[in-house]
Amino acid sequence: MVTAPMVFVCVGVLVSFFDFEFQTEGPKAPFVKVLAELTLILVLFIDASTINLKRLVLDRKLPTRLLGIGLPLTMLLGALLAIPFFPDEQKWVLILMAFILSPTDAALGQAVVTGQQVPQRIRQTINVESGLNDGIALPPILVCLAVLGDTDGVGLDTQYWLLFVLKQFVFGPVAGALVGWGGGYLVDYFSKRGWMGHTYQMLASLAIAILAFSFAEIFHGNGFIAAYIAGLLLGTHTEAIRDRIREFGEAESQVMVLFIFLLFGLILIPISFPYWDWRALIYSVLSLTVIRMVPVALSLLGSGLDKKTVWFIGWFGPRGIASVLYLLMAVIQLGTAGFERMISVISLTVTLSIFLHGLTAVPFSKIFIDKGRATE
Repeated sequence: MVTAPMVFVCVGVLVSFFDFEFQTEGPKAPFVKVLAELTLILVLFIDASTINLKRLVLDRKLPTRLLGIGLPLTMLLGALLAIPFFPDEQKWVLILMAFILSPTDAALGQAVVTGQQVPQRIRQTINVESGLNDGIALPPILVCLAVLGDTDGVGLDTQYWLLFVLKQFVFGPVAGALVGWGGGYLVDYFSKRGWMGHTYQMLASLAIAILAFSFAEIFHGNGFIAAYIAGLLLGTHTEAIRDRIREFGEAESQVMVLFIFLLFGLILIPISFPYWDWRALIYSVLSLTVIRMVPVALSLLGSGLDKKTVWFIGWFGPRGIASVLYLLMAVIQLGTAGFERMISVISLTVTLSIFLHGLTAVPFSKIFIDKGRATE
């Protein structure tokens, strides 16, 4: 099955041969920063807003295992394997690389989360995991970026790091909660009184996400965490209005996501290609298999799922837009000098994932039809 990300990445690679002027700036080009940040804000907000918290509480068993056990183990195993693979690299760079490669992107295997042949419980588990793990992975990624970006020699200054944690991980969530709940409540309130039409209800997704980000940044909190929390605690209780906000946000973010994949092929793959060697290839394959699948298998022990289903969930942990956006965020903040290996490994892993998971989504989903479990 040919997917949209495959097409946009290939087009980006082909266009890169024309040597456009902005390519010399690479990821540091001004428009890349704006586009990447705006896309990340929307992706985090929309991913969180699609989560039904009440349903998640009722069906929390499998997602809780994957997010509470599988995700931390994936981060840990990724870092532990990276250190002996790339002994010449800084440990914090390798840890950051492992963290950036930990979130999944269910959209790369769209047939898995939308196809009726896969049991609803499994589809929902994969979708919920993908929707939540990019937000959960964000705080440790921010810590790594802060450590690597410590050019002032702060080092282990306890007071500095306590203040950093307070600003990033307290002010950000508080700002996001206030804007998300308050913004959603106001949309609900004015819509019920006929003061807000369907078009403006849909536009609220973009407004609330950006407002949460901006509000948090004013108080030196983390705007990305704020956008995620705003989506998670969106105060709209009318299902029709919530659906409009979500659907418009998904459509809008999807356009931006595809453009990011185009830039991925246009900018990141060309600068990464010279560093693709056997170590990068082996680690990328391990990232998509052992580093992902073993933690998933361990987290699902005692869940009652059979082996094929466990390995199916383990395999469909594609690395996609979250990893690309976090990589762009890291490059924009840290630059490329000294981080070439990290950029190349993440780019290769995402490239392999786009094609391998896209091509295997339909055939691998047929194991459930063969076992007569499509309606479970």
